Amino acid sequence: MARASSHIDVYLEIGAKRTFAGALDWPGWARSGRDEAASLQALFEYGPRYERALRQSRLGFRAPKDSSEFSVRERLAGNATTDFGAPDLPTAHDSDPIDAADLRKFQAVLKAGWRAFDAAVAAAQVKELRTGPRGGGRELDKIVQHLLESDAGYLASLGVRFKFAEGGDLEQELGRTRQATLRALSSASSGDSPKLGPRGGVRWTPRRFVRRVAWHLLDHAWEIEDRIL
Repeated sequence: MARASSHIDVYLEIGAKRTFAGALDWPGWARSGRDEAASLQALFEYGPRYERALRQSRLGFRAPKDSSEFSVRERLAGNATTDFGAPDLPTAHDSDPIDAADLRKFQAVLKAGWRAFDAAVAAAQVKELRTGPRGGGRELDKIVQHLLESDAGYLASLGVRFKFAEGGDLEQELGRTRQATLRALSSASSGDSPKLGPRGGVRWTPRRFVRRVAWHLLDHAWEIEDRIL
């Protein structure tokens, strides 16, 4: 469960060129900047967008009124993935046990992110997407395809083998992937899954899995919103 506090616990993943700030108890709310101060400011500025995404979930999230509400609990040394533009490292909090309330919260966050992504895709169907550095000019269908491919990889981090249908209906494949994600999360949260894969690789914890999936999902939802002309 989220720790009771008047502050919002965050972690920093500090790379050579980019730093990520993420909320430990609110998966998906993570933004980057050139340094610690810039990443915390970006996290603060995206608080209202995260609140809007979670509004229907009734989780009670409220965006902070000031960035002074952030309390940095962990600092992690970033890597090439950090500098490339994705949070990559596990936090100490990721190893905390999961109870039934945590699982319900994580499921609600993922469903809220899916609603936000679907709404952004629907809004972009009849619009033109701005090209340029934001999103690299990727077309809408390619963004959805990229999300499907990434989610299959994230499922593998929990030891789940999942393959979406190449050339299949994107909406149907999104549905299949999401159901697989919820099943995998529920199974991993039960504590029955082994921590190591058959070849010795360390599998992700449920917290790390949700944190990465939710960030990636919302990052592309917001990318689409920002690129709609």
